[in-house]
Amino acid sequence: MKWRLQEGRGEAVYQIGVEDNGLLVGLAEEEMRASLKTLHRMAEKVGADITVLREREVDYDSDMPRKITEVLVRKVPDNQQFLDLRVAVLGNVDSGKSTLLGVLTQGELDNGRGRARLNLFRHLHEIQSGRTSSISFEILGFNSKGEVVNYSDSRTAEEICETSSEMITFIDLAGHHKYLHTTIFGLTSYCPDCALLLVSANTGIAGTTREHLGLALALKVPFFIVVSKIDLCAKTTVERTVRQLERVLKQPGCHKVPMLVTSEDDAVTAAQQFAQSPNVTPIFTLSSVSGESLDLLKVFLNILPPLTNSKEQEELMQQLTEFQVDEIYTVPEVGTVVGGTLSSGICREGDQLVVGPTDDGCFLELRVCSIQRNRSACRVLRAGQAATLALGDFDRALLRKGMVMVSPEMNPTICSVFEAEIVLLFHATTFRRGFQVTVHVGNVRQTAVVEKIHAKDKLRTGEKAVVRFRFLKHPEYLKVGAKLLFREGVTKGIGHVTDVQAITAGEAQANMGF
Repeated sequence: MKWRLQEGRGEAVYQIGVEDNGLLVGLAEEEMRASLKTLHRMAEKVGADITVLREREVDYDSDMPRKITEVLVRKVPDNQQFLDLRVAVLGNVDSGKSTLLGVLTQGELDNGRGRARLNLFRHLHEIQSGRTSSISFEILGFNSKGEVVNYSDSRTAEEICETSSEMITFIDLAGHHKYLHTTIFGLTSYCPDCALLLVSANTGIAGTTREHLGLALALKVPFFIVVSKIDLCAKTTVERTVRQLERVLKQPGCHKVPMLVTSEDDAVTAAQQFAQSPNVTPIFTLSSVSGESLDLLKVFLNILPPLTNSKEQEELMQQLTEFQVDEIYTVPEVGTVVGGTLSSGICREGDQLVVGPTDDGCFLELRVCSIQRNRSACRVLRAGQAATLALGDFDRALLRKGMVMVSPEMNPTICSVFEAEIVLLFHATTFRRGFQVTVHVGNVRQTAVVEKIHAKDKLRTGEKAVVRFRFLKHPEYLKVGAKLLFREGVTKGIGHVTDVQAITAGEAQANMGF
């Protein structure tokens, strides 16, 4: 059990009543009670709790009824090592993204006029218009017994972190087309484990829904779908929206297997299938006002295991430290604070790192004064975790989104010119040399000009090519193999970086006038 928990990063699912070869034999009631008691004693020894997920009877050649039981074993959190899952929330404007998150994280149903979302908004204009324009983070915890831990009991964020074994961090993204660049930044930069695509039952696939679905597919982010506002329309309308979604998911471009969740048993199966196969797409139908089927989504989120295994995590932790800068704040009495994700290595309080590249291609020394994860203090940050780092009196003006903080030994390479293999998803005319696009690579977002299209003069919609780009403003830190997304007006394309022309700080200064 200790090994299984370590492999599953703190949790494991046991099936009682199944032979080693997978034969469903089941156990009589007395045997099942004894088995659960043994499992409970084992769990206690390793500091874990057990929760019965589901029971079902099996037809076996016997007079006595025999059952199979599925049990979730989850470790009680120690030294802040709770399971952390990042879920990006996508969907068209007014589909109810912020409202659903408000209901999940606050534990109170909506009044039908948007009260639940008020706690999530960061700006006055968002409250006035009811539309999200920035990226906000909300947390939902599950304790070792599988119970929801949220703000309903007037808890603080620190308390939620302390009592949770699994933490879901929702990244609330903007649905309006005007804020598409913010949504793309959230998807590329914050490295979500999976995405939740929200579709309103009464409007169906409308507005930016297809675009958001395309973004998730392009960036290979596994996603599940929630059909909201089912209290507003007839059952036939909900069924029509679900059928429309199933049709889109089965199209050649998607190749997904839709799975409608209607019971708790479905939710358990969906969570296990979703983690094993990226093609399975669970579909939930719920209401944030009446609360109908909301529990099924909570069951799914509770059981959803980490989508990266412990071996990959270990390998990343052994590399040198690299932290992506996504947000920059000034906090009174703390100084400059940066928010982002640690993509490799380990970061501790007091570590000396270098940050850059600056406009002239340099890297500046700094010291990490303190670390916070989900608004509570943390001593050690491990690869794949998101956090905020306090940098003391470091000048905020020297920082910008898209920078990286790395170990001084890394000797990071920067570039103004890079090549990428791209597919042009959509362009009205022909895509040629001299064309300017906004390029998104991880947390980097900058305008670049097309310098050369290899082996071709121009590109049309749907065509592939290797293209050389040059950044217009300042050099950036890029890695070969990184996923790339570019857009300009209605032009869109995806691809990956194939070659980086590394330059030194001196060359970067000389190129400043390009």
